[in-house]
Amino acid sequence: MAQEPLAQRGNVLHIYDFRVKEGFEEDFIRLFEAFDYGDDNPMHKSSAQRKDGVLCRDSKDPQRFFLIAEWASIEAHAAILPILKQMKPEFIKHIEGGPAAFTPRYVEVVVSTPDHILQKAAQGAASA
Repeated sequence: MAQEPLAQRGNVLHIYDFRVKEGFEEDFIRLFEAFDYGDDNPMHKSSAQRKDGVLCRDSKDPQRFFLIAEWASIEAHAAILPILKQMKPEFIKHIEGGPAAFTPRYVEVVVSTPDHILQKAAQGAASA
């Protein structure tokens, strides 16, 4: 199977870095997953979302989470945030600091591995 870069040069990643109230981590995950995969999630309706997000949990701090996804632009993602905030997803109640703490940081993808390098790596792995 050919490798692919985590993100493409020229796109942006949103990175949410937040903590969940102690004792509510599993309920947060359940509620987040229900909302994220539900039909009402406005993020999944945007053609500007390049790769769907992943929710990650810190391996040393079970209350700390990261939400990361790839978008075509900061503006495209930021335009949807007011809609999301109006929806008041239930998982937000478990975030320390409430809605204000659930704020993305944007980073630009400035380097991503070229396809010919990835293909070469995949060929090497296949012959090993």
